[in-house]
Amino acid sequence: MTPVTCYVYGGGMPSPCQIPDPLAVVVAGTAGSGKSTLGRAIAETLRAPLIDLDSVTTPLLDALPAEALGGGHWLTSPHAPAIRAGRYGALRATAADALSTAGRVVLVAPFTAELAGGAEWEALVAALAPAEPHVVHVDGDPAVLASRRSSRGASRDAHRPDTPPVAPAVSVTAVDAELSTAQQLARVLPALGIRRPVDVDAQVFTREFDAVLFDLDGTLVDSTASVVRSWRRFAEHFGVSMEALHANHGQPARTLVSLLLPPERGAEAIAHVTDLEVADAVDLAPIRGAADFFASVPAERRAIVTSGSVPIATARLAAAGYERPAVFVTVDDVVNGKPDPEPFLLAAERLGFDPSRCLVVEDAPAGIAAARAAGCAVVAVTGTTAEEELAADLVVDGLDAVRLEATASGALRLSPA
Repeated sequence: MTPVTCYVYGGGMPSPCQIPDPLAVVVAGTAGSGKSTLGRAIAETLRAPLIDLDSVTTPLLDALPAEALGGGHWLTSPHAPAIRAGRYGALRATAADALSTAGRVVLVAPFTAELAGGAEWEALVAALAPAEPHVVHVDGDPAVLASRRSSRGASRDAHRPDTPPVAPAVSVTAVDAELSTAQQLARVLPALGIRRPVDVDAQVFTREFDAVLFDLDGTLVDSTASVVRSWRRFAEHFGVSMEALHANHGQPARTLVSLLLPPERGAEAIAHVTDLEVADAVDLAPIRGAADFFASVPAERRAIVTSGSVPIATARLAAAGYERPAVFVTVDDVVNGKPDPEPFLLAAERLGFDPSRCLVVEDAPAGIAAARAAGCAVVAVTGTTAEEELAADLVVDGLDAVRLEATASGALRLSPA
């Protein structure tokens, strides 16, 4: 292991971490998925050479006369299979040189054939030996990817053949193109074993609690991309901007709708976005470590406190494989949603515990503000919001970074994992 200094993409204080040597990160995805942007961010964070298929091969191919390619563009040339083989051969050779000299490398390309396994995958594995390729697969709504290709104006996109979506046959870290680069990095780096150090001296580790109150979206369920996708479709339908969503994450839908549309359209808008969010709640994953952490809290000492409605929250819980807890506070139960303390005060009351003896797990500034106003201690999970905006008692990059144990008196105590 080689110690280096890692930086959070988009700013933030450096922190010591361990990057395994050798390390090969393969960033795959269709055109328009944002794989090049993510690949560059990963390379900058790891201080690794970046080898992009387009950078390595496209200038040469674009310089060749059309007759040398059998007429037309090289993407549609009769020699396309041989051209592909040559392009990926150049990519593998360049990556092997970078890996042997720098100890780590980040590769960016569609890798369509490689993701299917077989000879192309084996050739890539052989070129990157002794490193085991870690594949990051970026994918998203086909309509969004097509729109991005259209707007970027790259000449090669006009010649790119339509290809069906790829279902990887090799192990990948799946990343949604709907997420920001910083949000994508927050999911990729822990998957690479690069973790945010836990502040072992945090005062929250010295306290005892009677209950744990969990936010849902971005805290228990990795639903950020689903939320963004649903509200993007909402914005397209009603012809409004999405800026209010990004500025008010963690607040109730009714608050967002009131900022975006006139009052007379409120009921229609809420019904529409509810339908969108419920329909998109499919195959959602738990946040890293969240399922085990949630299960470690006795059922009578835990609650979920969400700004979502009952239909949306129920759909996301089921999609991520959670059982609905007995105490389940949604926006439908309160007059004032987060950042008002009412939701957390109500959850503590229903559990029968003093709010000051409750630990809240959150991911958004509005939820953290609500928890603090209720008198609760707060653990914040990264992945949705910039770290510097998480004014919590402890910030972690996954709930597997901490554990909860019962003391001899029966109270709950948090400790580093």
